[in-house]
Amino acid sequence: MDRFVAVERALRTAAPHGLLAAVRRELERGYGATGTDLLLADYATAVLLPVNGPTSGRAPVPVHGSPAGRAFGAQEPFLEEPARGTVRAHLPVTVRGDRIGVLCVDLPDGERARRDLGELAEIAEVLGHALLVAERDTDVYVRARRRDRLTLAAEMQWQLLPGRSCSRPEFDLGAQLEPAYAVHGDNFDWSASGDRLTLYVTNGTGEGIEAALLTNLAVNALRNARRAGIPLSEQAALADQAVYGHYRGRSHLAVLMLEFDLATGQARVVDAGSPWLLRLRAGVVEPVPLDAQLPLGMFEETEYVAQEFRLEPGDRLVFASDGVYDVVSPSGETYGDAALARAVRATRLLPAAEVPRAVLRELSGHRGTPEVKDDALVMCLDWRGR
Repeated sequence: MDRFVAVERALRTAAPHGLLAAVRRELERGYGATGTDLLLADYATAVLLPVNGPTSGRAPVPVHGSPAGRAFGAQEPFLEEPARGTVRAHLPVTVRGDRIGVLCVDLPDGERARRDLGELAEIAEVLGHALLVAERDTDVYVRARRRDRLTLAAEMQWQLLPGRSCSRPEFDLGAQLEPAYAVHGDNFDWSASGDRLTLYVTNGTGEGIEAALLTNLAVNALRNARRAGIPLSEQAALADQAVYGHYRGRSHLAVLMLEFDLATGQARVVDAGSPWLLRLRAGVVEPVPLDAQLPLGMFEETEYVAQEFRLEPGDRLVFASDGVYDVVSPSGETYGDAALARAVRATRLLPAAEVPRAVLRELSGHRGTPEVKDDALVMCLDWRGR
């Protein structure tokens, strides 16, 4: 049997919690591997954590400054070759642009490792798909991603997300929430079909469970309307009614809703008291002018109107919640639009999936303290078009 097919079959027939053992066994048989580890990105995307935790015998690996982190960041296989002895292949585990982690494989021969590197990279991709399916039936991989315990509100928010990055021929997406282990109400959502991409960026209000419940209600109301094939402005109106019907105006939240035509770059947008939106085009950063409308749930039966703008190939959009631009430094200086624009320019060479983390690191430096008082959300969309 072809060794690649043998790995695929082993992953397909393995118990959900036993994927690492299955791939390790087949890599030993077919590729002569002397060791195999699976590292998963933690919720803050700061470290790569080994599956099986302390029992694996390996400590967390930093995303920045490590060979595994290099493969994760560049999304390219990286062969670590010491002066002598075994070589270690670091293979990104990614599903349609959603960066999950890194598969690390020890191989006895450098020349053979280089020859097999492409096939090993495909195995890592197959493993990624198997992990997503397995997570429906086991908590092994969800637990492995946790460097610390999540608050209940954060648990609810992370379960609501579609992923942290996504890639299609027409676009690349990346997003991140902070504080990753204690986020309250900020959220993002996306869905892509054959002809359009829909994005929701939510700037939540309140704290703890109440904030998470409000955001869950709004996001699921938006999804329900979207999946019914309802136009964008009516999606906003129906979600507004759902939030108002439950809270009667006591709570509301801001949402930026966008729908992109993948063939033309034409965008329809509803700005319901939205997060900030900046566009990087030909090296120039500027806000996208939007007509501000009422947040969802503020009043009964609010009507929403969609406006339009067009993206050009090479455009980058960066979204940020008030937990980014309202952050105050120890000297009392607000981060604001100027600092955010500088951060967007400074990260212009990074891929979309890396931009949110880089902007949030810059924000942490401005804050001057690890303590985070409000949720911070950054999303980046790179547009290529057709």
